Amino acid sequence: MTLAQPTPHAASQSETPTTPGVVASAVYCKGRRIADIPVSEAGAWAAKPDHFVWIGLWEPDEPLLLEIKQQFNLHELAVEDALHAHQRPKLEVYGDSLFLVLRTAKLTDDDLILGETHLFTGQGYVVTVRHGPSTTYSTVRTRCEAAPALLKHGEDFVVYAVMDYVVDCYFPVLDQMAGDIETLESHLMRHPPGMAEVERIHHLRRDLERLRRAASPLLDVCSRLERFDLPMIDADIRPYYGDVHDHVIRVNDQISSMREALSFAFETSMIVAAARQNEVTRKLAAWAAILAVPTAIAGIYGMNFEVMPELHWRFGYPAALSVIAVVCGGLFVRFKRIGWL
Repeated sequence: MTLAQPTPHAASQSETPTTPGVVASAVYCKGRRIADIPVSEAGAWAAKPDHFVWIGLWEPDEPLLLEIKQQFNLHELAVEDALHAHQRPKLEVYGDSLFLVLRTAKLTDDDLILGETHLFTGQGYVVTVRHGPSTTYSTVRTRCEAAPALLKHGEDFVVYAVMDYVVDCYFPVLDQMAGDIETLESHLMRHPPGMAEVERIHHLRRDLERLRRAASPLLDVCSRLERFDLPMIDADIRPYYGDVHDHVIRVNDQISSMREALSFAFETSMIVAAARQNEVTRKLAAWAAILAVPTAIAGIYGMNFEVMPELHWRFGYPAALSVIAVVCGGLFVRFKRIGWL
């Protein structure tokens, strides 16, 4: 049965979709946006030659996703993943369509918050489904529409643009975390680590590990998009996925470097703290040795025996003080020379 297809003129008169969960829904032809359309007409427009539909959803409910499934004949397993979220980044092929899962990242009050973006793409359509807090993709849509020569490639270029935007958003997060690590390193070199610094190091290492788990699977995803014959991926667009692959490598390398910097900073701070503790221990030992001399002499002459050498000697007290002063002074000079004082 042939689907009734709305004319471009009729669709161009429709307003921007206001359905809950629908951020944007538009149809494109030869790289140019020709109309905003309701989701109910998306399948008909996607079937038109040289046209494709780009729909953006944010935390859609089940009825909306089921309607999207019906419009584009999506696989039920992919729709189930998009509905429940909490998926690992991946790329799956269902017949002539692709399903991608990406993890978005942003920092809020020094806390790393990860969201999810699911992409459905096939002949004539791209559907993005966002879950959790993440930056809107209106910027991506604007950039794509500003480059009709590239947008005319269709669905695969849109997928590249979304992936590139998600990966590029990792860099500001890493830059802010790198600044925190540098500040922490400077503090640890001047002060021994306290509980606040230990907790901050643990917090940063945990966030870096979470970001690594979000970014590292994209290496395999980009490699498949770049090197293998997948549905909807033209040969002309594959080099663009190579660019995203390079960005993901940079992200993973930067994460590894920052994790090593944190470990090095903590180990260095512990070494410095141990060195300071040894210095204090040496000083305490030196002063203990110096004070042991008058303590020993005073202890001997405080034993209250009646018959003791020099007990009734007129110069006994000055002599004892002189011995104490000479021995303690000698010990002080000796410890000073070897760096214990």
